[in-house]
Amino acid sequence: MPHGQGTFEGFTVASSKSSASERILRVGVIGAGVMGRNHARVLSELPGVELVGVADPDAGRAAQAAGQAEGAEVFSDHKELIARKVDAVVVAAPTPLHHQISLELIDAGVALLVEKPIATTVEQGREIVTAAARNGVTLAVGHVERFNPAVQAVKQALAGEEILSIGITRVGPFPPRMSDVGVVIDLAVHDIDLIRWFTESEIAEVQPQISSVIAEREDIALLQFRTANGVLAHINTNWLTPFKARTVQVATRDKYVMADLLTRTVTECFGFQKDGSYGMRHLSVGHTEPLRAELMAFVDAVRGVKQPAVTGEEGVASLEIAIRCLADPHPAFRRGPRKIAG
Repeated sequence: MPHGQGTFEGFTVASSKSSASERILRVGVIGAGVMGRNHARVLSELPGVELVGVADPDAGRAAQAAGQAEGAEVFSDHKELIARKVDAVVVAAPTPLHHQISLELIDAGVALLVEKPIATTVEQGREIVTAAARNGVTLAVGHVERFNPAVQAVKQALAGEEILSIGITRVGPFPPRMSDVGVVIDLAVHDIDLIRWFTESEIAEVQPQISSVIAEREDIALLQFRTANGVLAHINTNWLTPFKARTVQVATRDKYVMADLLTRTVTECFGFQKDGSYGMRHLSVGHTEPLRAELMAFVDAVRGVKQPAVTGEEGVASLEIAIRCLADPHPAFRRGPRKIAG
């Protein structure tokens, strides 16, 4: 393999490492919450990238994030960061701010990776996509789970297979930081994106059942789907489980694939016989940090090496399905705790 090139479980990583003739990309981060700090950390480590600065109204948080890169500046207003003539920006601000910030970046000709969800509404998301296309600006959406090595191994295992059903579980304890969205937008949107990506099909039918027990918004969701190409899928997600669990099961005509996204183990069963016997093997899974792989792919997209891994259109499509799940909840939707009789 030539020096400076490599592969990451299905994504070709054409040299994000800069050559002597390749201009350093000036990149910034807007938003210094948990994800913003992680983006700043990884960007500060990428060859060929200069972390210009971090913008956040909370100067302390911005300083903490920017402090991970020598020379990175702290800005209280994202407009100050844009004025530094950055080439690209990661938008990790609260979701209600994505629309305004994204349009300002696009108007300035700055490439952007917007953390999921791309916007608060489908209409706002479409406006961002349209503006980016009109101005010729690179737009990517941060669905980092696609870059999980276990997810990549599942995707490879499904190549050429006739997928029949997909089951995804994404549960854990209630996150104190969460207040503006429920589990559908915070968690299930990851898996809506994975269902669309695995099946290479749009979701045609949605049957949501959601409930709220301890949170102001929904904290339990059982979501069922049928894709346009006939795959049945379901997502089980909640904030009520005392431990984190992230699993994927996919049934195809010829195999059954099981993945634990936390331990990054993937197993497939195959060769089913009439007597009930079958073969089983553990698949090879990479070790690359998903966020690093995502940002390397974004850098390559900004440089014109390849298209964004998750396009704005894909981000809007997944958001639209998530909003459909919330728009017409099952009649049994309830708020507040329940007591078991007896």
